[in-house]
Amino acid sequence: MLKIGFAGSGFIAHFLAESMRYVRGVELAGVLNRSGAGELASFAREQQLGACTVCDSVKELCRTSDVIAIFAPNFARVGIVEEIADAVKSGIDLTGVIAEKPLGRTVEESRRQVELADECNLLTAYFENQVFMPAITKAMAQLEPQQKAMGPLTLARAGEEHAGPHSSWFWDPRKQGGGVLSDMGCHSIAVAWYVLTPIGKPLDFLEPVAVSADTSLLKWGQPKYRTQLRERFGVDYEETPAEDFATGIITFQNPETKQRVKAQFTVSWMYDKQGLRLNLDALGPGYALEMNSLDSPSEIFIGDEAADAIADAELALEKSTASRGLLTVQPNEADLYGYVDELIDMRDRFNQGRDATLDWHYGLEVTRLVQAAYLAAERGETLDLTDSKIQEELESYQSLIAQGKGAEILY
Repeated sequence: MLKIGFAGSGFIAHFLAESMRYVRGVELAGVLNRSGAGELASFAREQQLGACTVCDSVKELCRTSDVIAIFAPNFARVGIVEEIADAVKSGIDLTGVIAEKPLGRTVEESRRQVELADECNLLTAYFENQVFMPAITKAMAQLEPQQKAMGPLTLARAGEEHAGPHSSWFWDPRKQGGGVLSDMGCHSIAVAWYVLTPIGKPLDFLEPVAVSADTSLLKWGQPKYRTQLRERFGVDYEETPAEDFATGIITFQNPETKQRVKAQFTVSWMYDKQGLRLNLDALGPGYALEMNSLDSPSEIFIGDEAADAIADAELALEKSTASRGLLTVQPNEADLYGYVDELIDMRDRFNQGRDATLDWHYGLEVTRLVQAAYLAAERGETLDLTDSKIQEELESYQSLIAQGKGAEILY
């Protein structure tokens, strides 16, 4: 039994706790005493996920756990990893650490966490759930013979869109590390990179050689919606805006064949339809795959007269924006989005003494690509990622948006 301690008790922690109901051999041993910790611990005990205790310090959490899962806000990640490292160095035995995406707000933050984990000989797991979505992994398995006969996929178009985050810190670019590109671009870039990778090769096999991108403020910069953000979250998008739309293209090169392939990503916080939508198109020579998370085997209809009776629109779909009309229902979002399979992968590989399939070194590379996209958008040019000057610049780069200077480029 692998005992997991949660450093974080917000939205994603609850989603992962729900996912643990479907995974054997793991238990929720403890949760760091922060807002919502008591509620999460009660849920864990009610669902028989473990005798979850509320811990007043990271050190105490480490004592109760084999693995620490860092589900805290982005701005708190490095500090928590430093506390975990101090606990291990003091003699506490810990197997590994999990980090929810993104690993860090900058390359510098991500590298700091990688170095700390390596110093302490901790196994690592980078939780990028979309790489584990069954709809994608099963499609890739089905297309394996075609890949071998015809060659790998050459174009992937990945996207994630919804109407905006739940928590105020997500909207604050200084705390979150940017806007929608930082929040969700990491998902779309990673899953596109994954499907383009030839079967049997490491997930970082394809070498990024160029990136172009655009970051824009299309909805939440309008006066009406700026007012909504101030009233609901206390965030001022007139002074410190972040992008609510981002798109770009990353060019990868196969180091063996020199074949170049393209990953296109599109993410937004202005998708005012059913709720969260994940989509992926991938094209190869003579074959293709398509996935849309809003294609569901189940749907419901709620008329105007009955709409007042709905308890929670999000019971049907994450980030749902409607409580009436024809609504998409996803029977098991935890499985659909890949949370269950990423937990299983971590459990199996940690028990074998190995890093998860996606480790923190991989998470560092995803951070680098996200930051490269921000830099390309700021400069309005395609960056050559093989240029040593660009590589060096990215090591200490922080986007203008993340610095709270987004008004200079978004308005």
